Order: sequence, then structure tokens, then C-alpha cells
Amino acid sequence: MISFEGKKGLILGVANENSIAWAIAQQIMAGGGQCGFTHLPDREDDERQRNRRRVSQLTDKCELAKFLVPLDVQQDSNIAQVMQTAAEHFGKIDFLLHSIAFADRNDLARDTIETSREGFKMAMDVSCYSLIAVANAARGILNQGASIAAMTYFGGEKCVPGYNVMGICKAALEATVRYLAYDLGPAGIRVNALSAGPLRTLAGRAAGVDEMLHLYEHMAPLGRNVSHEEVGRTGAFLLSSISDGMTGETMHVDGGYNMMGSPGRLLDKMKRDKTA
Repeated sequence: MISFEGKKGLILGVANENSIAWAIAQQIMAGGGQCGFTHLPDREDDERQRNRRRVSQLTDKCELAKFLVPLDVQQDSNIAQVMQTAAEHFGKIDFLLHSIAFADRNDLARDTIETSREGFKMAMDVSCYSLIAVANAARGILNQGASIAAMTYFGGEKCVPGYNVMGICKAALEATVRYLAYDLGPAGIRVNALSAGPLRTLAGRAAGVDEMLHLYEHMAPLGRNVSHEEVGRTGAFLLSSISDGMTGETMHVDGGYNMMGSPGRLLDKMKRDKTA
């Protein structure tokens, strides 16, 4: 277990207990780190505050979860409020996890070439530009040696049919990670990305995760899918001082799937099935 004793930071993007951000936060808090959390804003007509409730059911049980506030990353004033809240609770922070992405389901369901203009702008704003906005707003409270991590996926590197416009957003996000790593390097602040294999999350279901799980199980060199816990540990590593020599990197936790140049053992299985 990585020690986060005396460390404090922000976790942006927990939606429910299956969120990768929550898996990472659990590792950090298990190591003694204090976390501030954000949740998707609830609609004004939602008296039950469903978004807040889903996250508070998790954080209320954790002594090291120090606050939970709404965050709309398309509103700079809201981002500033979150940073002010972090400053009031923590003073300075040592880590910041950006696990935020969104695209309209209608755009995800159609071919990339048919992506709507408004849908594209919204997806890029929420999924990519928000990292710039959040990092810029956090500069004043980030300690020397602090770490920022963003969540990405292999669909930003290669064409993954069905991932569509989100793949374009993730490609832009990974480029953003590199440019922010350069900008923040003189202050000793590191910026990296974590590329996880498919997991059953709220976002994963929208991207057809079940089919991808079957594919990865047969193609990945490890011959299996990765777990929330494995991704959580790697995310915690990137946000800890143990990774203090790394910046501008995209680290894969996908059982080795990303390095394959052929279907590998899946091809053998297909041959066996054909002759059976």
C-alpha cells in the first residue's frame, strides 16, 4: 500500500461505487490521504438530489473524505468555488484526479462522421478542456511536487469502433496532458494520464463495455480483464510521490492489450472454433 500520510487532494468525477475515480480514492484514503470530492450538479427540479446522494453514500462512510461539493466543469466560476473550498479545508493540495468525460448518447450511437457540431463542442469542452480549466484554477493551491492525473482510454490512440467522438476527445486529452506537463514542470507539478482497460462503469456501459471485456479477455497477454482494484492502485501510484520522476506519460493498465499487433490467442481460438 502506498502511503499518503499527510497528503491532501481533490477527486473529481466520482459518479457511483463503480467509478474508477472511487477505486483510486479508496487506495489513497487507505494510505492515509485526505480527499475532497465533487459530484455532478443536480437539476433544480430534482428534490432527491440523486447525483449528490449516490456519491455521499460512499463518502459519508469515510473519515478521510473531508467534503463533497457540486462541480460543473463548463462553469469557470464553479471551478473557482471548488478550489476555494479545497483551500479552506486543506490550504495546499498534493494531488488532483480528473476523471470527467461526457458525450451526448445520440452522438456516441452514430458514426463519428455524423457527430453533431454542438455535440462535438460539448464533448470536447467537458472531456478535454475541463482539464486545462481545472489545472489552471488549481495552480495557486498545488504544492511543489504535486501530481495531476487524468483518465483516458486506448480509443484515443487507435480507432475503436463504437467509441467514436469520445476517442477524439481522449486523443486531445492525452495531448493536453503533455502540454500541461511542460507548462507546470518548472513548478515541480507533474501531469500524467492513466489508460485503463474496459471496466463496468457508468461511462463504460454507454460505450459497450461488455463486448470489449470479451475481446480483451482473449487478446490481452495476461488472458484476462483488469479489475477496479488494479486500476485504483496504479492511479494512486501516479498521484503519489513514488512516481515523482514521471510526467507527460500515458500509463496503460489493460493486461497488455495495447501492445498487441495481432489478435494473438484470439486468432487461435477462432481457428479452433472453425474446425470444431
